[in-house]
Amino acid sequence: VQLQASGGGLVQSGGSLSLSCAASGRTDTAAWFRQAPGKEREFVAATSSSGLTKLHTEAVQGRFTISRDNDKNMVYLQMTNLKPEDTAVYYCAAASKFVPVRARATEYDFWGQGTQVTVSS
Repeated sequence: VQLQASGGGLVQSGGSLSLSCAASGRTDTAAWFRQAPGKEREFVAATSSSGLTKLHTEAVQGRFTISRDNDKNMVYLQMTNLKPEDTAVYYCAAASKFVPVRARATEYDFWGQGTQVTVSS
């Protein structure tokens, strides 16, 4: 399965962006991670295969929402009230079989190429 992330861009602080991740086939648990310059990759959000179970890291709770459309093999990350500290390359990830909805990057089999999100102050 190949993943293609899109939707990144430059936005002012307080603005919104919506990221999309297109999968070439069916996936199970899916997630978004991000990596800022000079920092390690960090977990952002994950969703179960059904979309009913979701997990968002504390730093984005109330501002970001992960969702998916299995009919279209798409995973989304709606981001609102963006802050400069949200600036990073955002990566979508997905598992080929069931894994718990959590932040363990090693459990995801497929990774997209990343899309840059830049938030100006």
